[in-house]
Amino acid sequence: MADDSPQFWRDERLPFVEARAIADGRKLCYSLHSHEFFSIGAITAGTSSYIHGEQRLEVKAGDVVIINPQQAHGCNPIGDRPWAYIMFYIDTGWLARLQQEPTHDQQGFTPFTACLSHDPILFAGLNRLYALLLDPLCSHLEKQIALVDYFSELPLRLGTTPTQPIDINPKLATAAAFIRRHCTQSLTLEAICQASGLSPSYLIRAFKKRYGMTPHAYLVNQRIQYGHRLLKRGFPIAAAASESGFADQAHFQRTFKQLLAATPGQYQTPSTTK
Repeated sequence: MADDSPQFWRDERLPFVEARAIADGRKLCYSLHSHEFFSIGAITAGTSSYIHGEQRLEVKAGDVVIINPQQAHGCNPIGDRPWAYIMFYIDTGWLARLQQEPTHDQQGFTPFTACLSHDPILFAGLNRLYALLLDPLCSHLEKQIALVDYFSELPLRLGTTPTQPIDINPKLATAAAFIRRHCTQSLTLEAICQASGLSPSYLIRAFKKRYGMTPHAYLVNQRIQYGHRLLKRGFPIAAAASESGFADQAHFQRTFKQLLAATPGQYQTPSTTK
C-alpha cells in the first residue's frame, strides 16, 4: 500500500471502534465535515492545519486531536510539508457507558472540553493501542481490555463539559435532527424551516454558527455518514450511493473522498481481524 493511501482497521468482534492511519498526508485534503461518533487521533509525524469549529490551529507530532460527535472539523497539509496520523472512531453509546460507570449517571455521552491535547501519556497510549489492535498475535480479550482501559481514563485526563451553551436556540437542534432523519430524501429549505419553526434567513445564519456548515452541507455530510454505515455493513458501493440519496455512484464517490479523504473502495478493504 502506498504511503499516501489510508489504512483502515476494524474487527467485527469490536464493533464500537474503527481505526485509520496515514503515513504521508501531503496529498490528503478534507472538506469541512463531521461524524456521528467520537474521534480522537495522534499526529505521529510532521505538521498540519487543524480546523475545529471556528478555531484554526497548527498541530504537530506529539499532539492529540479530540473531536466530539457532530463537530465540524478538518485536518489538511500545510503546503508540501509532510505529516502523518492515526485516528480512532468510537461509538458514542459505548463511550457514554464508560463515562457513566464511576457515577452511574444516565445522562448519556458528555462532550469533552478540549479539542487538542499535548499530553504525552495520551499520545503514547494511543500509539500503543493502535499497534496492539493491528497485532495478529494479540488476543481479542487483550484488545478489548486495552480499549476499555484507555477510554475509561480519557475523561480524567481531558475533562468534560456537562452542558451545551445556554444561548443555543433549541430549534436549531430540531432542524438538525430533521435533516438527519430525512437525509436520504430530497429536502427543501421550506421543509426544514417548517419542521423547526425558523425563518430561512435565521436558520441559515444561526445553523452555520452552531454546526460549522450550512444546512445543505450538513445534509450532504449526513448522507455520507449514512453511506459510510452501509459500506461498513457490506453494501456494494453502487447500492450505498443509491440508498444514501446520491444521484449516481460517481457523485457519491467524489463526495466521500472530499469529506473523508479516502475512496469508498479504500474504506471497504481494511486490515481486519476476524
